Amino acid sequence: FTARQLTALTTFSDLVSEARQQAYQDALAVGLPDDDVPLRDGGQGAKAYGEAVSVYLTFAVDKATDMWSNLSSWQTSAEKMRSLFARQAIPMMWDYAEVNPFSDSTGNYMAHLNRVRKVIERLPAQARALGFSNQQDATQLGGNAVTLSTDPPYYDNIGYADLSDFFYVWMRRNLRNIYPDIFGTMLVPKAEELIASRYRHNNSKPAASEYFESGMLETFTNIRKFVTDKYPLTVYYAFKQQDASFIKDGTLHRASTSWETMLTSLIKAGFMICGTWPMRTERGGRTNAIATNALASSIILVCRPRPHDASILSLGAFLQALRRELPPALKAMQSGSIAPVDLAQASIGPGMAIYSRASRVLEADGAPIDIRTALMRINEELQNHLAQIDGDLDEATRFAIDWFSQYGFKDGDFGDADILARAKNTSVESVRMSGLVEDNGGKVCLIHWEEMETGWDPQKDIRPTVWEAVHHIIDQLYHYGESAAGRLLARMPGEMGGEIRDLAYRLYEICDSKGWAEHAFYYNDLVVRWPQISEEALRHKQQPEQSALM
Repeated sequence: FTARQLTALTTFSDLVSEARQQAYQDALAVGLPDDDVPLRDGGQGAKAYGEAVSVYLTFAVDKATDMWSNLSSWQTSAEKMRSLFARQAIPMMWDYAEVNPFSDSTGNYMAHLNRVRKVIERLPAQARALGFSNQQDATQLGGNAVTLSTDPPYYDNIGYADLSDFFYVWMRRNLRNIYPDIFGTMLVPKAEELIASRYRHNNSKPAASEYFESGMLETFTNIRKFVTDKYPLTVYYAFKQQDASFIKDGTLHRASTSWETMLTSLIKAGFMICGTWPMRTERGGRTNAIATNALASSIILVCRPRPHDASILSLGAFLQALRRELPPALKAMQSGSIAPVDLAQASIGPGMAIYSRASRVLEADGAPIDIRTALMRINEELQNHLAQIDGDLDEATRFAIDWFSQYGFKDGDFGDADILARAKNTSVESVRMSGLVEDNGGKVCLIHWEEMETGWDPQKDIRPTVWEAVHHIIDQLYHYGESAAGRLLARMPGEMGGEIRDLAYRLYEICDSKGWAEHAFYYNDLVVRWPQISEEALRHKQQPEQSALM
């Protein structure tokens, strides 16, 4: 904080105590009893009233700290202040914008106070739906017929308690006497927090990981004691992490330690995964989603207790079940236009459902298959599922897919292109005439969608390809919007719509495996916006173009 920001915050904070005393006197003046029963004990008199007012005023001051700092920036797209916590981290900021607390502009004090007022006016939302909350150690939970739904921590991805200190120190100034049990410590307690924070374990990453992994297992083992088939456990997960690489059978694979820990804990605790729901939970305009491939959905794992007499499964039987059950589950998710960036995470659910319903999955030599190997097999089946569309596409598109997977939109040798084209029962010249590649000086290059010829009409093209369709729709989408993209889709054969979406999934998977985030973004966004594009296409088909007067 700058000196004047600190002056403003401390002044507003100190005034809360004065306001509490004034509210207490006002309550006495209108006849509330002077019973001296505090708010924390359920008081209804003047003392509790004054304390309640000061709690709400503290909320407003605490929210002000989020914008009255030298780490708060200016949001140019909306011409307003962006709060410090645009994401769950305190970022480095090279410059900052500053709020005038007494202005009518964004971030002023009255704006924060009015938000609190609007909530109070609407509480409770439903008189019959009153709830309560309490803080409790998850390893000590107990109960009967409990419906439990949790969004667990993701290793050290977010330092919840550390970040909470930013607000806690300001709230404590005014609330430590009202709620001494909550604000009895100088900072937020951290010792019991279940994250893999290495600095709490003598800067040892292995010790931090061991603490987190054993804690997750202990938590789910305890939950397994009282969760029943009637009330399944649901676990939200929305963390895209690939932090480990390994080579198996001569192939490089990527793994997620956090996913492995989560699944290992659930399965060792005696749960089986019996359902997966991708749920759109993330706002597209959030900071880490702008022009990136950030996850848009949370993957909800539905877990039930695994029967004690669950059978043992061989690796062969596991793979057969995976090839039989995973493709329909993936098609169901794709039919709902799940974002490609979420598909790999969502595919873990139906795949692990097969793995987790068995007591063990064994190799031919009797060795158990671990979670990492099972995840690797699930990912392989996902890739096989996405690659299966290739055989149903036109020859030029199949050539373009394989060429793209090797070179992207960069040059490659004509000789390599010629060999690949022949394997796809076509020729480089034919692909060039279809408008997919440029052939210059012994080099072949796929044409980027921004460089394709404008005004493409699939009804007049004598050799339309799915590759062209995907990239011309992307071009229309980003230059003219969903209506223009839908208008173009409406002029295509009906069966091409499904092929376009399938190809977008396929191309995203290639980009993601290659680390081509910029290209991946457009394919991911095309699928996300596909329902709106399809609606526009239907609308344009129902409104035939007016014929020109001759």
